[in-house]
Amino acid sequence: MEKEKLGIYVHIPFCKSKCGYCDFCSHVPAKGEIDRYLNALMLHIQDFSGAAANYIVDTVYIGGGTPTLLDKKQMKLLTECIRTSFKLEKDAEFTVEANPGTVDKGYLRALLGMGINRISFGLQSASDRELRALGRIHTRDEFAESFKAARAAGFCNINVDLMYGIPYQSAESFAETLAFVKALDPEHVSVYGLKIEEGTRFYRERESLPLPDEETEYKMYRKAHSFLEAAGYKHYEISNFARPGFASRHNLRYWLDEKYLGFGVAAHSYFKNQRYAYVSDMEAYMLEMEHPQNMSAILSECSDIDVFTKETEYVMLRMRLFDGVLLHEYRNTFGKDFAKKYGEKLRRYVDGGFVKLDGVRCAFTVKGMYVSNYILSDILDF
Repeated sequence: MEKEKLGIYVHIPFCKSKCGYCDFCSHVPAKGEIDRYLNALMLHIQDFSGAAANYIVDTVYIGGGTPTLLDKKQMKLLTECIRTSFKLEKDAEFTVEANPGTVDKGYLRALLGMGINRISFGLQSASDRELRALGRIHTRDEFAESFKAARAAGFCNINVDLMYGIPYQSAESFAETLAFVKALDPEHVSVYGLKIEEGTRFYRERESLPLPDEETEYKMYRKAHSFLEAAGYKHYEISNFARPGFASRHNLRYWLDEKYLGFGVAAHSYFKNQRYAYVSDMEAYMLEMEHPQNMSAILSECSDIDVFTKETEYVMLRMRLFDGVLLHEYRNTFGKDFAKKYGEKLRRYVDGGFVKLDGVRCAFTVKGMYVSNYILSDILDF
């Protein structure tokens, strides 16, 4: 009997500095904190090896923060712990996030030697002025050097993260960023709209930030779609574009509602019909791993997935994909007619050109993708 597939996510909550827009669980590490956290993390991973014994891991994603703040010895310890704790598929997709300035060719070659075969670089913008406004620690030229070093080291699967709607950005400067990325020729490009989140420097400065208006942001999103599609990248998910065969297998498992285990502070999991997440409190997390007493005390949320929740999540996640909800798959999974359940709610969005609903699928148009959160909150019973 073939083993069920499983994804692994590992959170590294450390950065050289905190960007103005970032609300992720990350901070500048204190002396010795990386080693202590890494030891706790490996204890956590090892503790789940038995629970995952009947699964085969086909995707691993080390995210952050900036995972490449770990030195080569620390990263090797972590990757070896993952490999000895779980059964990895021979061609598993193994991704590490990196920021320019934290890697060189020697480090990147070492990553490949550890079996890491995909790297995700955070560029955000090719304008040095916009990068400074974001609080990024690198320049456009430094990013290009890091990207070329990854190629020279042997990486054949590279993602580049971009943002639109950032301070001082214009439709023209965003187009220049897209052209810059196209010239580098990565296999995958992610394009995210800036969100001003509470608790960030941008939130505190929100009234004075020189942000582009909503119409300009929409033009940027449309430009990303048309430009990258013309360059040979398929727009397969709201924020993601890939060359044929290079869609992110790990991220797809989130949108296809497949199982994954998350390790580290603030990490989320979907495993054995439960969704749960760990607290963002570093000290509480490390103490529990070092001296186990009550794992539930470090859970920030935990819920069983009932039939109603499963159906709502299915629609919400599938609609993130440009392929949308396939009507026959929905019927086979839930025994319901999608058009009967959602057709009336969707009518005004279909008439407005935001949604396509035919006899095969229900999917967003590019126009609908841009406002997908609003539409989904309107049609689904959250």
